[in-house]
Amino acid sequence: MTREFENWPALPLDAWIETYRTLQLWTQIVGKVRLRQAPLINHWWNVPLYITPSGLTTSLIPYGKGGFEIRFDFVRHLLGVERCGEKDESRTMPLAAISVADFYHGFMDILHAVGIDVRIWTHPVECESSIPFEKDRTHAAYDPEYAARFWRILVQSERVFQIFRSGFTGKCSPVHFFWGGFDMAVTRFSGRPAPAHAPVPNVAHFIVLEAYSHEVSSCGFWPGGGAIAEPAYYSYAYPEPEGFGTCRVSPEQAFYSKEMGEYILPYEKVRTADDQDAALLAFLQSTYVAAAEKGRWDRGNLERTRVP
Repeated sequence: MTREFENWPALPLDAWIETYRTLQLWTQIVGKVRLRQAPLINHWWNVPLYITPSGLTTSLIPYGKGGFEIRFDFVRHLLGVERCGEKDESRTMPLAAISVADFYHGFMDILHAVGIDVRIWTHPVECESSIPFEKDRTHAAYDPEYAARFWRILVQSERVFQIFRSGFTGKCSPVHFFWGGFDMAVTRFSGRPAPAHAPVPNVAHFIVLEAYSHEVSSCGFWPGGGAIAEPAYYSYAYPEPEGFGTCRVSPEQAFYSKEMGEYILPYEKVRTADDQDAALLAFLQSTYVAAAEKGRWDRGNLERTRVP
């Protein structure tokens, strides 16, 4: 395997679906701790995780007169908690093929060991599982090779998303990983309020209303499942302007899914492209232009030339 394909590894859904399902629930447990402790930021920007050189992090979470950080390490396959402020301590636990229930109890144990007492709502969100975390012994898979592959894809995607993000001077989200949908996204805003969003299955409506309070063009990476079985990049607009789904976008392998209401570019088409960065940037830019043109955004005041 060439170095380029190591950086953009294959991620067939069938090969790691059980690890995927388990890891999504593990990240929800960790993410809900951040949700519980961090002050609400517009559009729920206080809840996502962020990509690191070895995995995912909550970043610093406020606690008392200090704070703490929780990190997934997909290189050494550890979960780490580090506290600072009133008490400086750290603990780790291995990432291995254990049940969601065992992960939950082990994680809570290391939080308590560093003096952190946090209670979370233990029901999964935005996924098919309805088993409370502390009772879930159904999901118990962890393939370290595929966990690492997924992380490497997030690293490459984040790098290109940041280049894309740099061409916008209007309000724009960070590049962040949402543990509910298990996808990484970056979102641009027109600056105008949006109509109230319709309810979304498995998500409290007040969460949806806050997330989509303003017009957006959003894009991201999703590891697959459901209507789009394999890993893919996506791009959508809310509210979707008339004619958005009929626009010509790049590269040629991209298509509009009426079922999803999104443009889709299969990850495999990016991974095997001659120039992965160019293929992905073309998708991000052309689908944004479709949303901005059809939605009549003030592009002259929202964009700038990207600096190499």
